[in-house]
Amino acid sequence: MNIHEYQAKQLLKKYGVAVPRGHVAYTPDEAVQAAGELGGPIWVVKSQIHAGGRGAGRFKDNPEGKGGVRVVKSKDEVRANAMEMLGKILVTKQTGPAGKEVKRLYIEEGCDIQRELYLSLLIDRATSRITVIASTEGGMEIEEVAHKTPEKIITLPIDPLTGLRGYHARQIAFGLGLSGAQVKNCVAFLTGMYKAFTELDASTVEINPLVVTGSGDVIALDAKMNFDSNALFRQHDVEELRDESEEDPAELEAHRNELNYIKLDGSIGCMVNGAGLAMSTMDIIKLYGGEPANFLDVGGGATRERVTTAFKLILSDANVEGILVNIFGGIMRCDVIAEGVVAAARDVHLHVPLVVRLEGTNVELGKKILAESGLPILSADNLADAAQKIVKAVKEAA
Repeated sequence: MNIHEYQAKQLLKKYGVAVPRGHVAYTPDEAVQAAGELGGPIWVVKSQIHAGGRGAGRFKDNPEGKGGVRVVKSKDEVRANAMEMLGKILVTKQTGPAGKEVKRLYIEEGCDIQRELYLSLLIDRATSRITVIASTEGGMEIEEVAHKTPEKIITLPIDPLTGLRGYHARQIAFGLGLSGAQVKNCVAFLTGMYKAFTELDASTVEINPLVVTGSGDVIALDAKMNFDSNALFRQHDVEELRDESEEDPAELEAHRNELNYIKLDGSIGCMVNGAGLAMSTMDIIKLYGGEPANFLDVGGGATRERVTTAFKLILSDANVEGILVNIFGGIMRCDVIAEGVVAAARDVHLHVPLVVRLEGTNVELGKKILAESGLPILSADNLADAAQKIVKAVKEAA
């Protein structure tokens, strides 16, 4: 789960991480009021969307104009820029060409920037440890730094038995070229950042840029946080920060119905029980020349209603030209899946080819339900057969 920059800064501040003062604004009047409360003489007006690259982005209605992060020197400029940004579509490298509507702004005090650095915490799958990533090249995309100058990236895995210790933080501070009071400030900053990461079940905390001010303070000029969705049941305060308007409507509907759904770019919809089987299903679709349109795991204990919802989610994607249902009935019974598929196909007036492969508990009953449904459903003997049939059916229908 992602949150906005201002929300990330509010959370980090509670853990002692230094951030500039700022206020969220939903209207130009609120933006001006926020500027007045902060005092001058410089403010930064920041678009709040769930995407990076906002400063370099451009608004759809004015592609030659300014980006989504602007430095201003008067309250009149605050108002004018707020009016130009609110309600407009901001396109960045991460939003894709569709962009995202700016519904809120963050008005932040100006900062005396002397140096820009990079600092993040993430889970390194290779080591299964929380890892510190730091670089002297702040303000740039870390992927670009890794590609062009990998020697400028510091990587430090943290042993879960010890956690982040003072010497870890000092190692990072020295690696970033900090000295004197800057080292002490960096140690406090990283210590608070690590505590927030672990206590809030975060999956990523990224500060880019981390700035050193003229007075030697170390401050998060930007902040990005996302969280382990599987841990939200114990992070109610974090879950309340969810901005559903920033999420894909189909993925949001799936979340509400306890389905694991991710939209992809292909044309063959997939409904599978089990994440591993779903990955294998997508792989074999590609092997036989097709492209999966989604990842969808209905889970081991799905009801008929949940299966029906899953089917409708797949068909809500206009790119879907065929559907492959691949079920191994262990905990999940094949007859329940069959009933859900039939009910959904009738509800949505199925208009694309459908291939179903069932194995496991009550498989013969499931196949009987499908065969007697009167619907044009193709049965498959195994996964390879299913993939070949749906790819062929989609190509013939095209």
